[in-house]
Amino acid sequence: MQIVTNFAAVFQVQKGMFSRLRLLIILIALPLAGAAQTPNEQQARKMFDQVYDMVFGPQGSSLHYSVNIIGLFKTEGTIWYKGKKSKFVDEKYDAYSDGVTYWRAERKKQEVLVYSMNDPSRDKYATKFKFSPDNYQYSISRDDKAYWITLKAKRGVKGIKEARVQLDLHTRYPQAIRIKLGIFHTTVKITNFKTGSISDQIFVFDKHRYPGYTIVDKRK
Repeated sequence: MQIVTNFAAVFQVQKGMFSRLRLLIILIALPLAGAAQTPNEQQARKMFDQVYDMVFGPQGSSLHYSVNIIGLFKTEGTIWYKGKKSKFVDEKYDAYSDGVTYWRAERKKQEVLVYSMNDPSRDKYATKFKFSPDNYQYSISRDDKAYWITLKAKRGVKGIKEARVQLDLHTRYPQAIRIKLGIFHTTVKITNFKTGSISDQIFVFDKHRYPGYTIVDKRK
């Protein structure tokens, strides 16, 4: 999930937006670094750590996300996680990672690109869109429907200026993330969140599912 300061740059490349959305969803699961200074911050960290365990724990997880900016942009997809493994599916492409190798099957081009998982060139937008927990101040609140964890960027921090994560009151599952990039706001809705019983087979790339695709190996 390219650092931008204006609305046009956020949506100039659709593939870049998909990468941003994946990373914004991952944001809900990042553990906070450093010791909390207030009871409110301590509670926010505890909540984040619980979500982190649900999303990236050895049991695995999955979720469906959707974004609809009327008249400008609309997309949705499904993501699976399990430790360092992941799978992503949307209307444009499928991506698989077994923690070592990354495959991206692009439907329009009928092409599969293969990278080493840690190769920064596999996604130029993702490598420019970074989130550092120490760059934010945290707080938590609740209403009759949800918990709300708010992250506000410290002075001088670029990229995500603010994020507001909505968690279910009972399960504490993620329900939405409202983010601010520069002067622009959008909300990523999360549904069908599941934690546990995720098979390792989900993350295995099977070339037989993509007959006729050209495989381009970009591993160095």
